[in-house]
Amino acid sequence: MDQVNLKRLAKELNLAVSTVSRALSDSHDISEETKKKVLALARKLNYQPNPFARSLRNRSSKTIAVILPEIANNYFSVAINGIEEVAQANNYHVLIYITHESFQKEAAIVRLLLNGRVDGILMSLSGGAKDTDHLAELQKSNIPVVFFDRVSDTFDTIRVTTNNFESGYLATTHLISRNCQRIAYLTFSGDLSIEQQRMKGYLEAVQKHGLSTAEDLIVRCDTNAEESYKKIKEMLSRDDRPDGVFASVESLAIYVYEACAELRLRIPEDVKIIGFSNLRTASLLNPALTTITQPAFNMGREAARVLFEVLKKPHVRMEDNTIVLRSNLVERRSTAIT
Repeated sequence: MDQVNLKRLAKELNLAVSTVSRALSDSHDISEETKKKVLALARKLNYQPNPFARSLRNRSSKTIAVILPEIANNYFSVAINGIEEVAQANNYHVLIYITHESFQKEAAIVRLLLNGRVDGILMSLSGGAKDTDHLAELQKSNIPVVFFDRVSDTFDTIRVTTNNFESGYLATTHLISRNCQRIAYLTFSGDLSIEQQRMKGYLEAVQKHGLSTAEDLIVRCDTNAEESYKKIKEMLSRDDRPDGVFASVESLAIYVYEACAELRLRIPEDVKIIGFSNLRTASLLNPALTTITQPAFNMGREAARVLFEVLKKPHVRMEDNTIVLRSNLVERRSTAIT
């Protein structure tokens, strides 16, 4: 059986291929009589449009890219679900790229996407990102970029993030309300905007309550798991070890649990722990982990919604704007008063 395509429909109706295409697209310059003839034959022959050919004609790939620093973090797994819900509703495909916290890899991915492979990009910056110069070419190529979670304040675009300063302050004051006097703050590079905002919240809380802000209480960890664990274990091995730990990143809270188990420190009797985390297993840890839980699904969905709004208005300049969604403190046994 011959393939049913635009050329065959046009031949049987004795019309131009362009006329058949515009009739199927309900173009205003095609008569109603012609549209009815084309649609009737298309139904009779069970014509199925080729989405890829249509995309090429419209100079659209019907695909967006999502660039993430990692996938092991439960937050990003949940955020992807929110992104895909919106993408599917818009009949778009999603390509996912992982930078593994490497700025060089992030830049290489961006260069790859400059060839028109995608219509837009959702992006969460890598921990090694020092600048956003590599993103300027995307703007020149009219490929919109929307940041979510790990955002840049120096690149004009739309950002979807959470209330990191307030959450950092809330997490720290929670530990203070549980009688913690020496509170450690665990972070990675400290270069990202979300890290800086969370640390500012931590510092304001300890300073307001007259607690120590000694440099040895701020532990800058490494993306290397072994090095991070070593630093945390050394901190907890000191005679003046902290009695409270605020982990600004999900994985660092797990390292604290592991170090406490090795050092035979009791949680929460010897050390109380709170962390940013979207782990479903947080409540299953022993003891259950008190968390600042981000609205990961809603952040992914909102970032995608914004991107598709931009894609619908390609000739309208994207405004620099930040959308803030609120995180919640979920109290569990790891910060209980004993």
